Amino acid sequence: MHYLALFENVQDFFLKGGVFMAFLLAISFVAVTVILLRVVALRRRAVIPVLIEKEINKLKPGDDPEHLWHLIKDDTSPLSRVVEVAVRPFHATKQETLEVVQSRARQEIVRMESGLFILEIVVGIAPLLGLLGAVTGLVKVFANIGSGAMSTTDLKAIASGIGEALSTTIVGLAIAIPALVAFSYFSRRVERLAVEMESLLTDLIEKIFHAARRQESYVPDGEQLEEAAP
Repeated sequence: MHYLALFENVQDFFLKGGVFMAFLLAISFVAVTVILLRVVALRRRAVIPVLIEKEINKLKPGDDPEHLWHLIKDDTSPLSRVVEVAVRPFHATKQETLEVVQSRARQEIVRMESGLFILEIVVGIAPLLGLLGAVTGLVKVFANIGSGAMSTTDLKAIASGIGEALSTTIVGLAIAIPALVAFSYFSRRVERLAVEMESLLTDLIEKIFHAARRQESYVPDGEQLEEAAP
């Protein structure tokens, strides 16, 4: 019975918050949904698959990345989509490949950050909605006192009205604080994963163009003598 009474008190707490409490509950649902989706999407294995990471590290300078190409064809991770551009069989210089890879990497980072702006909005709007609900509730309390519907000597009723008014502020802060923590954590996680992806891709491109760099830097002795001759 004690637990049922507690549930009724909590239910009354939210019901007395009015329309602003309904908005806050809707915002909290959105925030929780975004957090759960980002937890799943930003797992390290989902962004940087272990097999592809090992294959890039195992690849030797000048080797044909054929096995790596087969690995990424059926993979939908952000790293795979960027690696696909780097190892795609087209005739391009190292600089051109770097530019294309950087462009695709920026797209993938934006995709990883999708939904974080919603948490940023929640962090800003939840306390303001709570404050707006509190101010509206206080206006009603003082309006009742001014109209004579509530006596100034009835301290219990006044305290109850103020408590109900401040309930939205409590809920607004309770939503904003976890949303802020989640936003900061996910932003930092995206940054860290982006740095790891950049390191792997830089290593991969260096290995792919290693043979071509050696070939360009090598000049036969006969050509050197011909160039030196007047």
